Amino acid sequence: MNREYHKWWSQHLQRDMELLVFGHAGAKVLVFPTRFGRFYEYEKLNMVGVLKHKIEQGWLQLYCVDSIDAESFYCHWAHPAGRIQRHNDFEAYILHEVMPFMHKKNPHNCVISHGLSLGAFHAANIAFRHPQLFKKLAAFSGRYDLTLSVESFNDLFDGFYNEDIYFHTPSHFLPGLECPDRLKHLRAMDITLVIGKEDPFLHNNEELSTILSKKGIHHQLVRWDERAHSGYYWRRMAGIYI
Repeated sequence: MNREYHKWWSQHLQRDMELLVFGHAGAKVLVFPTRFGRFYEYEKLNMVGVLKHKIEQGWLQLYCVDSIDAESFYCHWAHPAGRIQRHNDFEAYILHEVMPFMHKKNPHNCVISHGLSLGAFHAANIAFRHPQLFKKLAAFSGRYDLTLSVESFNDLFDGFYNEDIYFHTPSHFLPGLECPDRLKHLRAMDITLVIGKEDPFLHNNEELSTILSKKGIHHQLVRWDERAHSGYYWRRMAGIYI
């Protein structure tokens, strides 16, 4: 299996960023790690191993990016406005550095946005905000409203709210989305949300599913038994939904 390590200085983040590429051809999968997860997490969890056959056959090519969650959503010493701005910088890095890199390496027209846990938020948020860039979304164990406080998970903006937070919260901005072009692309996207029946964000997933249905956006919300929030479950999910 082709495996490549890449590192470059990001103009948008003003720091070095690393990523791993697996495979040589096929649909490009943009992979976001869990909270504080690194670019090598997907491989370490043996998610790459689960998809080995599809990768070696040239059906999938994975691009596993790094996270900067400690500098954005979980940078508790920073003002919430600064946290969401740092996330804006991260999105710019993905859109203007990673995705052009992906397209230069591989001309395949299918791009899949994929993530685990907080990575599912990243995957869904960027796909819903820029649906013209993606053909498929596969989000496992996600939380799609970072302002919620559920169990030990707190509002990541400490009660602060502004336009940036609104437009980076799928369950907030999607109800008001009226742009015909964006809706057309969203309705053409293959969308799968997977969540455990005991996951604290089950209700948030169900709320998002209701919003998508009201907008005429076809998708599937799959509820797995138990909490289903670990590598054991994600490996099984990947074999089915990626």
